[in-house]
Amino acid sequence: MDSTLGKVVLFGSGETAPSGRLIHERLFSQLRPPVRVAVLETPAGFQPNSELVAQEVAEFIRSSLQNYSPLVSVIPARSKSPPFSTDDPEILSPMLEANYIFLGPGSPTYAVSHLNGTLAWCYLVGRHRRGATVSMASAAAIAVSARALPVYEIFKAGHDLHWVDGLDFFGPFGLELAIVTHWDNREGGAKLDTSHCYMGQARWEALYKMLPSTTSVLGIDEHTGLVFDFQSGQASVTGKGSVTVISSGSALVYPDGAVFPLDKLGVYHSPPPEAECYGAPVETVVPTEGEAALPEEVAELLRKRDEARRQERWAEADLMRQRLADLGYGIEDTRQGQRLRYKGSSRR
Repeated sequence: MDSTLGKVVLFGSGETAPSGRLIHERLFSQLRPPVRVAVLETPAGFQPNSELVAQEVAEFIRSSLQNYSPLVSVIPARSKSPPFSTDDPEILSPMLEANYIFLGPGSPTYAVSHLNGTLAWCYLVGRHRRGATVSMASAAAIAVSARALPVYEIFKAGHDLHWVDGLDFFGPFGLELAIVTHWDNREGGAKLDTSHCYMGQARWEALYKMLPSTTSVLGIDEHTGLVFDFQSGQASVTGKGSVTVISSGSALVYPDGAVFPLDKLGVYHSPPPEAECYGAPVETVVPTEGEAALPEEVAELLRKRDEARRQERWAEADLMRQRLADLGYGIEDTRQGQRLRYKGSSRR
């Protein structure tokens, strides 16, 4: 297995509860400092208060995990459309330095629609392939399924039972998953069964029959996290509840503290390289107007910055950016690599 792959944690809920804090802390302790966190707004981007939702998560991380002095950035990528686009490299740039990326509550289908095929998704996948931990809770965890549950559409709007194609984060690993959070939800009390992410047992049984036989179900209880460790090829359960795996019609329940091999979820293997994502070499530069070639000093600084970023030497990369700015060059990080634009020298 590729030793550069980061961990992934899926929360059934409770990502900002005491049980969730313990999981974040465990993962933070395994990162090389400084801990740089990017909180992506997209799953809740349709809500007028999506900024507040993300800021509350950011503040939780800053205050509850202050022993790690996390540097937290909120990424206001709310939809595919400007001005807060999931394709805007300037908005997304903190993701390229993050070693912990978080996505949380909102709408699974909205997250799928506004992340699929975007630069934001490309960055997330690329950073994970290069060692960043990816933390996904509630709606975000559902959205990264191969088959995603349209919770709002069924539970709130009364649509017919159905599944939608998800972002399929685990597909390149050979795992075809339908991830269902809030598996043990009891908000409806005795009057309404809201288990299986508000679907209830009867509707869930009908939904399950609609899934392809090749799809494995991953049900995650509330206040519970499942951590994927791609180095060991194992997953571990932490929290107040359990994780249920349904594969080929058989169900296995893993309680808190359980560890199981990832091949319980499917034919697990290493993912293919994601060459088009973050880490691409420098390909596009725009030198000073009228110049035949990029100045040697600028080209060298650009090369050093790219190397520093690949090795996650962020302070050194920031220094290269500043030196380039002093020479009059601004940098834009794109899916093709670093794009250089001449703005005029600021040297005195």
